[in-house]
Amino acid sequence: MAAYGALVSLMHIIDTLHKHPSPPISIDTKQVESLTQVVTYLQEFLDGYISPVVVDGREADPLERRIADAVYAAEDVIESQIVVQIDSHKADPSDSRIESSIHGKRSSFINFFRGVRKFTSTSPAAENDFYRNMQKVIEEMNLIKNKAMEIEAVALLRGKASSIHVGSLTNSSIVKDNMMVGFDEVFLEVLEKLTSYQLSREIIPIMGMGGIGKTTLARNLFENDLVKEHFDIRAWTTISQTYNVRETLREVLFQASGDSSSDLGEEELGEKLYKFLYGRRYLVIMDDMWSVDVWEKIKFFFPDNGDGSRIVVTTRLSNLSSQLNEFYRVGMNFLDEANSWDLFCKIVFGKESCPLEFEKIGKNIVANCKGLPLSIATIGGLLAKSQHTREYWELIEQNINSTVINTNDEFCLKILRMSYIYLPNYLKPCFLYMGVFGEDRRIRVSMLEKLWISEGFLKPRNEKSLETIAQENLEELVNRNLVLVDKLGSIGNIKYCKMHDLVRDLCLKEVEKERFYHVLNDDPLISLSHARRVVLNDGDLFHNELSGSFSHARSIIYDYYHNYGWLVGKVRLPHNLRLLRTLKAYKEDVSSGSYLLDNVFELVNSRYIAVNVRKKSKFPSSVDLLWNLHTLIIHGSDDFMAPIEIWKLHQLQHLMFGKSKVILPVPDPRSEDDDDIVIMENLQTLKGVKNLFLDEEVVKRIPNVKKLCITYVKEKKQMEGENCLNYLQCLNKLENFMCSTSNGCGKYLKSIRIPHSLKKLSISSIDTEVEDIMSKIGSLPLLEKFVLERGCFRTGKWETTEGQFPSLKFLQLDYCSGLKVWIVSENSHFPTLQKLHLHYVRELNEIPSAVGEIATLKSIKLDYCSEAVVESAKKIVEEQEDLYGDRQLHVQVSVWKREEALKKLASAHFEVKVESF
Repeated sequence: MAAYGALVSLMHIIDTLHKHPSPPISIDTKQVESLTQVVTYLQEFLDGYISPVVVDGREADPLERRIADAVYAAEDVIESQIVVQIDSHKADPSDSRIESSIHGKRSSFINFFRGVRKFTSTSPAAENDFYRNMQKVIEEMNLIKNKAMEIEAVALLRGKASSIHVGSLTNSSIVKDNMMVGFDEVFLEVLEKLTSYQLSREIIPIMGMGGIGKTTLARNLFENDLVKEHFDIRAWTTISQTYNVRETLREVLFQASGDSSSDLGEEELGEKLYKFLYGRRYLVIMDDMWSVDVWEKIKFFFPDNGDGSRIVVTTRLSNLSSQLNEFYRVGMNFLDEANSWDLFCKIVFGKESCPLEFEKIGKNIVANCKGLPLSIATIGGLLAKSQHTREYWELIEQNINSTVINTNDEFCLKILRMSYIYLPNYLKPCFLYMGVFGEDRRIRVSMLEKLWISEGFLKPRNEKSLETIAQENLEELVNRNLVLVDKLGSIGNIKYCKMHDLVRDLCLKEVEKERFYHVLNDDPLISLSHARRVVLNDGDLFHNELSGSFSHARSIIYDYYHNYGWLVGKVRLPHNLRLLRTLKAYKEDVSSGSYLLDNVFELVNSRYIAVNVRKKSKFPSSVDLLWNLHTLIIHGSDDFMAPIEIWKLHQLQHLMFGKSKVILPVPDPRSEDDDDIVIMENLQTLKGVKNLFLDEEVVKRIPNVKKLCITYVKEKKQMEGENCLNYLQCLNKLENFMCSTSNGCGKYLKSIRIPHSLKKLSISSIDTEVEDIMSKIGSLPLLEKFVLERGCFRTGKWETTEGQFPSLKFLQLDYCSGLKVWIVSENSHFPTLQKLHLHYVRELNEIPSAVGEIATLKSIKLDYCSEAVVESAKKIVEEQEDLYGDRQLHVQVSVWKREEALKKLASAHFEVKVESF
């Protein structure tokens, strides 16, 4: 809910002010105490408050709206004064005048702020006005508090005070294995159709309403061992309502061949895809198709090879399925009573059975889901993550029974809404925020969690860091089936997530009622004067005509989806954004940019800035005015020289550069007093840094960094003298270290001393003889992921010794020259290894047989390795099958066209893909 998130955000602002070493603003002590007291009370009140209109759901609760407006006014008063005082210290006094952005609609309190001008100095008169405005805010919030106390008193008198803590966690876990409960017959029918002897290419439509399980069925077919063995190529793409032909072709080509070809047009991509698919038996899944038009535009690029190729299309539209295949289509029906109950129990209780005291209530709940798997899964996720008390289950049952049953998606949305209503308050803003990303968008989790933190609605608890809280909140949303895991990282962490489109529809409906953010689509004339967060999906809408409309905004999220440089080039940063905290206008695979850094760094209240920048942009020395900046992400084509003032950003947590690199000047302690030296205690990520001397002075300033990514390139007279990595071991909080060297800088790695805190290590070095460092790396006690790229094995041999790599889960060797013999005498050398990836290791004679004996090993991936390595992997798989039977070690192999004979090795657990280029 917007009100709860706003209260948490206001407390963050108050806490941050007194943490600043030289705060630009101070608030009267008594006012701080009063404000803190009322905010704390209202948070606790909302934790136990169920709005009288919450079940109806047609409008926002007026009390919550009033709370949100009052909190927003308080933020405006405080943050406007921050800007005023920062401006007053600038050299140019003409830059200190800004307009008021405090607005409102209903109460006389809000109207009081309409048109109020901000102050241009820190004169006594201005300070008095600031005090009076703060007092006005506090008075309004106390009136709200009194109203809340009346509501609590009435509830107690009527005996309706509930002791239920909605959404409190238990140790229950949810089954996460793409369950196919009730659809076994359909699965076997489609499987037979996919692998039948019909040689002509055939389209197989799978039709059913949203949430019925079409995608789950298709995913299980896609991952089936028989299907993997039957087809030479498998590819998956999601179409959606707002399809893009070029992106669809590019995605299929990438899935099939690994070739992204991002610079090609539709026709060129289509021709390239056709040539790649020609002569191969392929399976392509096209998920969530809404119009036959997209198929009419791309069908020419999918050849009919007469070899049994198949295209599976999932759709909600029965007329579309008949257009795609007049004679055969698969209709998915609702689950029957028995299968519905079976699915519900697996989600709520896992492998345990339902206790008798909950069985009747549970069956009533399931009956009201009407056999819709998504509804069952979502309500089950709610109950699995809540206390198992009869009182709570009866509350859920009563609310579901009161739901008006409509048809199809509307009915599903009403059922799904129960999971939103009974989310704990600390999760609601996180859930609502997911809607800022487009339909079917893959959302990078690390980026999402940083955005949550910058928005200020993560509530601290149990002395945990906000990063930990963000991770836990995401996991909880996943466990409740409100967020889907899209891709796992190399060591099992959630790397990408997404939302089911029906859940996203629910999210956007709640966002509109709550006024949580405003999505600007096709109507740029709509009033944005009250929007705290603005989401833009089209660069053309971000132009000067709208500049004044954004003056009230705290967040601008520019979520462009397509990789179009021309679109990015039209984006302009509006003026009058001095209160902005979050600016996201960044995409990793877009090379061109729009912004000038000096323009971006006028946003003095910023917490999160992520932008693509123009060529030849320069860091202004005024960067230190961004006193509360947490995250700075810059992507451009040029390297940047940062000013010395960047070391004064004491709140900075993440400094990240994309293709461009930043050169950080090494501070000279002799030019500073001890009081002037800022220790960046909050800095956790330093990525994209070039030629950084990790000397004693630098390490002292970044003592708590967890992720460090450095590139060393010798340039003329630079990089002479002492070893740049001498003090790396002093970073005893470091968990992730990535280092790339070239042009003679590989010598820095030879004498490297790595802190034992390290969990992930990636080294790329053309000029390093890696035997000198492998024993050091193997001795790291916590190392879980190790990637070695372009290292040189001088002796041609790598032999691990007992006790090495005790925690390693993921091992990847890329382009390692000279490696001929790999000796692993005992499997205890890699006791926890799960994934092995060898890329272009052409000289290696075999994978040691002892690797196959590692009990934890799940997969081996070989890209363009020698035939001997491929054959040794096949031998390992065969030995596994003989020794362990059901244990499934999956091997995925990519080979060149000239090595096509290796295709004969393919089997259910040994996938071979032949590349023609």
